[in-house]
Amino acid sequence: MKITTKWGEKLDKNNPLPEYPRPQFERDSFISLNGVWNYLISKKETEIPEHFEGEIVVPFSPECQLSGVERIVMPDDYLYYEREFDLPEEFIKGRVILNFGAVDYISKIYVNGKFVGSHRGGYNPFSFDITDYIVIGKNRINVTVTDPSNKGAQCRGKQTLGGTGIWYTPQSGIWQTVWLESVPLTFIEKIRITPDIDNEEVRITVFTNTAPENKAELVIVDGEKVVAELTYESGKENVVKIDDMKLWSPEDPHLYDVVAVCDGDMVRSYFGMRKFSYGKDAEGKMRLFLNNKPYFHNGLLDQGYWCDGMLTPPSDEAMIYDIKLMKDLGFNMLRKHIKVEPMRWYYHCDRLGMIVWQDMVSGGGKYNFLCIAVLPFLGFMIPDSRYGFFARKNKEARDEFTAQYFEMLDNLYNCVSIGMWVPFNEGWGQFDSAWFSERTKEIDPTRTVDSASGWHDQGIDAKSIHCYFTPFKVPKKEKRPVLLSEFGGYSYQEKGHVFSNKKFGYRIYNDKEDLNAAYKKLIETRIVPAIKDGLAAAVYTQVSDVESEINGLLTYDRRVLKFDPETIKSLNAKLKL
Repeated sequence: MKITTKWGEKLDKNNPLPEYPRPQFERDSFISLNGVWNYLISKKETEIPEHFEGEIVVPFSPECQLSGVERIVMPDDYLYYEREFDLPEEFIKGRVILNFGAVDYISKIYVNGKFVGSHRGGYNPFSFDITDYIVIGKNRINVTVTDPSNKGAQCRGKQTLGGTGIWYTPQSGIWQTVWLESVPLTFIEKIRITPDIDNEEVRITVFTNTAPENKAELVIVDGEKVVAELTYESGKENVVKIDDMKLWSPEDPHLYDVVAVCDGDMVRSYFGMRKFSYGKDAEGKMRLFLNNKPYFHNGLLDQGYWCDGMLTPPSDEAMIYDIKLMKDLGFNMLRKHIKVEPMRWYYHCDRLGMIVWQDMVSGGGKYNFLCIAVLPFLGFMIPDSRYGFFARKNKEARDEFTAQYFEMLDNLYNCVSIGMWVPFNEGWGQFDSAWFSERTKEIDPTRTVDSASGWHDQGIDAKSIHCYFTPFKVPKKEKRPVLLSEFGGYSYQEKGHVFSNKKFGYRIYNDKEDLNAAYKKLIETRIVPAIKDGLAAAVYTQVSDVESEINGLLTYDRRVLKFDPETIKSLNAKLKL
């Protein structure tokens, strides 16, 4: 059964997702390459095909409805893209950069028939300087993609050939915005912003593509008020005092604007003054802290799948709808589960005030149900240095995961709303989590880490528990913060709004009133009392249904809220410290 979102129904295939894709690093120079491309899926490998079989709407994967293709790319397939674009002379300032938000998984890029470069990884952005390959007027871009799907050990999340239950339809190819920008010969490559509320200051480093002696100007603005103006050197950290500091929180998501200028290149960004940490409350219980005060994280698992766009949101409005509705219902956190979103999603969390726990995308060898899922429930916690138990014998795959994890941290570092990094989930592909935790905290001391969410606890960071089948209780004598990082998963199938006739859930209800009553009982009898016992956070599964997994507050098409909103609001009002 095909279902659609209201945003997908209104999609302009010639101009999908037209917004500037990178709000924390925004230039006026922008040409979107989203829209109609040519495509070919073939078993034959070549550089540039002689013919194509049809049209595809980029940035939607060929597997999803909104692409117009709806065909699965197999591990031995080659996916070819092609489109022409016009490059006006007045657009070129010096260098021309081709940007990809994300392409799954291995891509090769050609411009006007010449090989530009390649990229490996399905969830992080990448760019190429194509100045030497372009001409004024008509140009042609070709992209070749291969994707091993679940036949490889790469970071892939829940994408699985023949997926059902908690495993979903695989997707491949371009799935985030493709765009061009032009920059001067000397330009800004990156801005790194670190808030320090304890000293009422922010540390800002601007990196340019040339020598560090390049001078640039930096302006920080609060509304209409200029907070600071300074000249800086590339690569040098600048410490800026923030007088009358205003803190960021879900209740008051205050943001400061930043403008950086260097040799004619101007970039706009922003930041929020906030701090995420662990600490003891007045009663000596370990809590999550926001801005040095105990703060209960009341959240939802958010997998970011869409019935018509799969991993790609059908529009900017669709992203806003999910975030705003969950906040209106009284939640203050979303755990972005085994997915990295387009940058605009984080921007909306920043400005609307929604805390984010950011998972790394899982990977590794074949999922070993016995080792990963059964042994923890029998009381066996295996050291994750034993790579074989976690399907991590392949050193090349471990190195690839490591590189992509820290690339993700670097890319998302400035996102104000991210409060927790989650490198591993439920033991799948887990390895050396203590090292990942320490290295993460060295790189980013402004956030917390849940290094082993769920099952294979290594005794570091927080006590992170997934509990679906047994009554939850806060472990006695636990000296770390206790996070109920997954629970609930109560399921109800809303007829006319389902992906298939298959049903998956941890408890399935056939009556909506029974569903709501069970949810109310769960929150009132298990979660509310647990907060008094020391529970620091709770993450209900989940925002929306995903394919046959029907345990969302919303249906997969986002057309029906299965729960009574006033009941949810009243319950969430109790989930506070």
